[in-house]
Amino acid sequence: MSAERILVVEDEKDIRELVRFNLASQGYQVECAESGEAALKALADPPRLVVLDLMLPGVDGLEICRIMRQREETRDLPVLMLTARNSESDIVTGLESGADDYLAKPFSPGVLLARVRALLRRTENRRETAGRASLGRHGLAIDPDRRKVTLNGSPLSLTSGEFDLLVLLSSRPGWVFTRTQIVDSVRGIDHAVTDRSVDVQIAGLRKKLGDSGGIVETVRGVGYRLKE
Repeated sequence: MSAERILVVEDEKDIRELVRFNLASQGYQVECAESGEAALKALADPPRLVVLDLMLPGVDGLEICRIMRQREETRDLPVLMLTARNSESDIVTGLESGADDYLAKPFSPGVLLARVRALLRRTENRRETAGRASLGRHGLAIDPDRRKVTLNGSPLSLTSGEFDLLVLLSSRPGWVFTRTQIVDSVRGIDHAVTDRSVDVQIAGLRKKLGDSGGIVETVRGVGYRLKE
């Protein structure tokens, strides 16, 4: 049985209890928050993962996610966002804010647990994957243990998804990764994410790389690669 602590942020009592019960039944330690303000207080003691509702009274899920990615202690926490909105634009907005995964309401408890396990598993695997990254190309330096990246000595503030994407591309410079391979490696096999969301992550990464954004090359009709 797992002992990971999970924070559930959900204002609807029935859904909050459904999520809490199913996670607790698998041995997770579950803490709940009913509002954005309560969630931010709870994050003072960071959990292993956050299940975060998009629509919350006061501070909404998108803003909480953005705040988390700005804070050193919560920057790399995996976030599973719950949303009653499942259009592509809503999903892209959630991913852009820094969410690692999303789950549309209504959802199956089995799918919820599978997504949580996948996020926790990928978090554990990041160090091993990061260790295979090319640490000194194009002025980039990747610190796998601290999950930090510098470009020509200046720190880059990347979302968790952008960091994982950069690590993947850096693991094999010149190798072309398809969108499907990127989804499988960064977000898990058979994850229901659109090609558009991969493009959003690439665009965000290039923007943060600034004048060096061209090192992430598009291979039209195939995917992306890090310039050799």
